[in-house]
Amino acid sequence: MRPIHLMNSEYDGGTPSTSERYETHRARHIPWQFSLLALALLLTVTLVGCGSSGATAQSPQSQATPTTTASTAPPVTYVAIGASDALGVGASDPATQGYVPRIIARLPKGSAALNVGVSGILLHDAVQQELPQAIAFHPTLITVWLVGNDFRQCTPLTQYAADLNTLLTQLQTQTHAKVFVADTPDMSLLPYFAQEHGAGGGACVAGASAAQIHAMAQQWNAVMDPIILSHGAVLVDLYHSDLAAHPEYVSNDGFHPSSLGYEQLANYFWAAITTHHAVPNS
Repeated sequence: MRPIHLMNSEYDGGTPSTSERYETHRARHIPWQFSLLALALLLTVTLVGCGSSGATAQSPQSQATPTTTASTAPPVTYVAIGASDALGVGASDPATQGYVPRIIARLPKGSAALNVGVSGILLHDAVQQELPQAIAFHPTLITVWLVGNDFRQCTPLTQYAADLNTLLTQLQTQTHAKVFVADTPDMSLLPYFAQEHGAGGGACVAGASAAQIHAMAQQWNAVMDPIILSHGAVLVDLYHSDLAAHPEYVSNDGFHPSSLGYEQLANYFWAAITTHHAVPNS
């Protein structure tokens, strides 16, 4: 919100000038008829002098009434909801090479942005922690990517679906934003899941074969995608993208995108944003 500027009128006390007092003194030496006329004129001048001069004159009481200057809303108010990916973990310079700062850099001049991402967070906790902040920012554009941690930590898919439904219901009913939600890429292509113990993942991924991880990703998207679409959000389809298929798009931890991967991810989001005209002149 832009600052409120208060505009106060100037007020002239209207004290008669030296010349006015001099003319009043001279009136004593002319006939009484003219003295009365001069006195009347003097009273008129004095009364006019007590008010503010010109067309902008206001009464003293009007000074207590604040006037608000016209404000201009940002062309886009953007919120990013997510986990470590929203913070650019895995990029060489997360502050500039993550997908969120790359999206922000493409927004029209004067736009506002807020990244509420929390590293390691699950969707259920994000509903409690990130969602209120996002709504309070009054966004017009929202991106959501919150599936990787729940997938590898084996969150029950029924719980994830309920939380996703809650998140998108709140965004749909309490904001006027256009919402873009990415689903899960083919996790079986990531080096993280090819390691012996799932690199710290839950029991459902520890020792799972590539075929099993592939089937899990398909199952998750079969649940996620209809929920996303049912709330009028735009699905950013990462499953059929090449995000997980190119080794150069994956960071050294085998799980997060690399700087190049985040560039691709930003391109996927931005293509959807511009296709749906979610920003001016897109």
